[in-house]
Amino acid sequence: MLRKIILVLLFVGQISVTNAQQEPKPYGALPSAAQLNWHEMEMYCLIHFGVDTYTDKEWGFGDEDPKILNPVKFDAEKIVSAAKAGGFKGIIVVAKHHDGLCLWPTETTTHNISQTPWKGGKGDMIKEYQLACEKLGMQMGLYCSPWDRNNSAYGTPAYVDIYRNQIKELYSNYGKIFISWHDGANGGDGYYGGAKEVRKIDRTTYYGWDINWNMIRRMQPSAVIFGDVGPDVRWVGNEEGHAGETSWATYDPQAPEPGKQPSNGFVKSELGVEGTRNGKQWMPAECDVSLRPGWFYHASQNTQVKTPEQLMDLYYKSVGRGANLDLGLSPNREGLLDEVDQRSLEAFGKILKTTFAVNLANGAKFIASNVRGNNNAKYGPQFLTDTDRYSYWATDDAVTSAELVIDLKDSKTFNVIRLRENIKLGQRIEGISVDIMKDGKWVELAKATSIGANRLLRLPKAVTAGKLRLTVLKSPASIALSDFGLFMEPIRKEKQDAVNQAPKGLDKTKWKILSSATSKKSSSTTPSNDLMVDLGAVQKLSSFTYQPLKDGTALIDKYGFYISADGKNWKAISSGEFSNIKANPIIQRVTFNSPVQTRYVRFKATNVLSGQGISLIQIDLQ
Repeated sequence: MLRKIILVLLFVGQISVTNAQQEPKPYGALPSAAQLNWHEMEMYCLIHFGVDTYTDKEWGFGDEDPKILNPVKFDAEKIVSAAKAGGFKGIIVVAKHHDGLCLWPTETTTHNISQTPWKGGKGDMIKEYQLACEKLGMQMGLYCSPWDRNNSAYGTPAYVDIYRNQIKELYSNYGKIFISWHDGANGGDGYYGGAKEVRKIDRTTYYGWDINWNMIRRMQPSAVIFGDVGPDVRWVGNEEGHAGETSWATYDPQAPEPGKQPSNGFVKSELGVEGTRNGKQWMPAECDVSLRPGWFYHASQNTQVKTPEQLMDLYYKSVGRGANLDLGLSPNREGLLDEVDQRSLEAFGKILKTTFAVNLANGAKFIASNVRGNNNAKYGPQFLTDTDRYSYWATDDAVTSAELVIDLKDSKTFNVIRLRENIKLGQRIEGISVDIMKDGKWVELAKATSIGANRLLRLPKAVTAGKLRLTVLKSPASIALSDFGLFMEPIRKEKQDAVNQAPKGLDKTKWKILSSATSKKSSSTTPSNDLMVDLGAVQKLSSFTYQPLKDGTALIDKYGFYISADGKNWKAISSGEFSNIKANPIIQRVTFNSPVQTRYVRFKATNVLSGQGISLIQIDLQ
């Protein structure tokens, strides 16, 4: 009898050990294979080139003559090489923007690359980008705008068929893509084959997104689908290039309230910054931002290209928070990136490569307070410094907080700490702290909340230490940490101010604001939707700039600009829209067809998105 009891106890003990050595159960929503590839890329570029490059606009109206597009020096390989030099792993080509001009010889519309003088109408930009990517080992994605301000069928069911056929052409003839990219700009005023009218659609139902997603999945099964509402990658909610300090890869899309249109696709953009803890879907954030203030090339922005240091700051605030960085590139009218853009990308890439070339934690001794099933060979902390992104240190199921002491053996100097989870098992950790041993005591160095696919803690200054302690403070499930790294970013230059500065305008000291249609007692600080100014003397003007207020309290998207010799009889000089200004509230510059002489000017806000329009603080003349 005693022998039977001993045998039963041994058997139970074996079951217990075996269970303890089983892989931790996944927690929450999990990434697909396509999403894992996307996470591993970390950075890619979104390339905008088209008629807007030649009209100096951000959104074309749809009436542009294709003959203006002739990039005589276009070289896809040089553009892709510049992105690769910056450390980016892929590109997304804007195959069609809202103006409707297709950059490939499509059969769906005559408004395409064959109608341009480039290569005698025989060119295909998408094919050239595909071949460049294949040659350079870069992944390619595509964006075909659903909104088409040129197509006469837009707003009818017939256009949806046209759009789907464009997707079919692109996704059948240009190789494997890593991302199918979509944005939320849909419906409004446009050329529409000469109708020149406003066409509004319900963007939640008009395109039949469920049908489109299924079609894309069949054609490109290894691609993620990006959009305001995912379904695989969500928009972070801003075009400033940063995710939240706390950033969850899981998300619950917000359906619109009954009878109301959503603010952005099917989601509330402000929720995209952090995501949803324990969201039902794995839908990590993409942080999109342009290398220049605008997405298309504008010569006036040649001095406003983001510096390598600014790009590094964006990298830490996007990739360093578990999101991906999508950087906009803007080839010029010759079809190349300007030299200043290339230099910034190359220098950024060198800083990035230098920073992460050597993990100073390699060779360290790791002592964990708990190892799953006491099985160091399978779950020990030594996996934190190997090259496998998914090997990991794990704890027992009941252990959701733990300590890890890292003995570097020798003192090392570093200013960046990297942590990663094995996201194949979900996003688990909700809080960590890092201490260093100083004078025989633990001193807190840094702390963070979410970890996920990547977490980079950029220290304000370099520190030297021989021993560290990582404490996982909170996790709803056992720990599955896959990476711990210490790195030394080269000594940083002092942080530069934002490059989005207006060109120096005319002297305002003699200007006087006249009464306006909305404010009889206007001053330089009192906003008005119709601003009239006496310049004090006849001045020569070639352009004006409008600076949206950063707090969004005064945001104009359509305008009219007039001049007068006497302040009574007005002549229209320019009118139009400030495209994409809500998502990207940068300085807007409008250049006149030719310089004008005038003493009086009038700026009229013909459509205001929020607040009351304009003041002298926001308007400048050049």
